Amino acid sequence: MAEGGKAHRILVVEDEDNIAIALNYLMTREGYQHDRIANGAEALPRIRDTHPDLVLLDVMLPEVSGYEICQGVRLDPSLADVKILMMTARGSTIERQKGMALGADGFISKPFELKELRAEVRRLLVGEG
Repeated sequence: MAEGGKAHRILVVEDEDNIAIALNYLMTREGYQHDRIANGAEALPRIRDTHPDLVLLDVMLPEVSGYEICQGVRLDPSLADVKILMMTARGSTIERQKGMALGADGFISKPFELKELRAEVRRLLVGEG
């Protein structure tokens, strides 16, 4: 829970339905408020509108890549406190370094264990402030 008993808000940006369903299940079980979009082009406007605490961001998205979205968030000073956890099926060291260089707060390779994802989400949300 965020301060004041308010649930943390998480935006899931994921185009694969089966992964989004698993993430939805986990976020609901953990008590987070969450929303999902499946298209990269919608991500930055939605992040600016809703100002989530955390964005679970797939690297490979239709129209706009997760890297571009991450960079866009980091270039917007009003979004400085939004955490970004990037997710990719191509979990190479180079991919991870690129994501971190663009300002991601964490990087997780798919397929991931829900336990691993839960721990990473908690690390980013509890570590804030």
